[in-house]
Amino acid sequence: MNIYEFAMQMEVDGEQYYRKLAGESSSAGLKRIFQMLADEEVKHYKMIELMSRVTVPPELARTPLLDNVKNIFVEMKDTEPNLHIDATMETQSYRKALKIEEESRAFYLEQAAKEDNGAQRAIFSQLAREEEKHQRIMENIVEFVSRPEPGNWLEDAEWHHLDEY
Repeated sequence: MNIYEFAMQMEVDGEQYYRKLAGESSSAGLKRIFQMLADEEVKHYKMIELMSRVTVPPELARTPLLDNVKNIFVEMKDTEPNLHIDATMETQSYRKALKIEEESRAFYLEQAAKEDNGAQRAIFSQLAREEEKHQRIMENIVEFVSRPEPGNWLEDAEWHHLDEY
């Protein structure tokens, strides 16, 4: 398996896991976030697939993922005020997703460091930044579901640390 095949499989696995989390979520807001993350993984897959076939790699488009996630959490405050999440089972699943994002980011940083082609190195670096955004989102979700009263977290949530990405 070459590096591109490995990366594409990693993105497929990520997409499938996020779709699974979306299907299992009792929260409409979290379900939407997981679906968006799954869609992002599909975009990454397509980018890597294209990169594996062309001599001049394409650019990875910027997405408003973080803004959309912030808006969903704000929306959840009003639409899901009595939200209760099983903090044991779901938190374990969310921590697994967080670990997957951490590993994906490390993988792309490693590939960027090895790559001689500047354009491909830039894409691997950008993919690492995208995975870091996903990592931050999952960290916030883990924090959200780990609190005794998620509604309070929504009121007190500070998203300034996500704005850096």
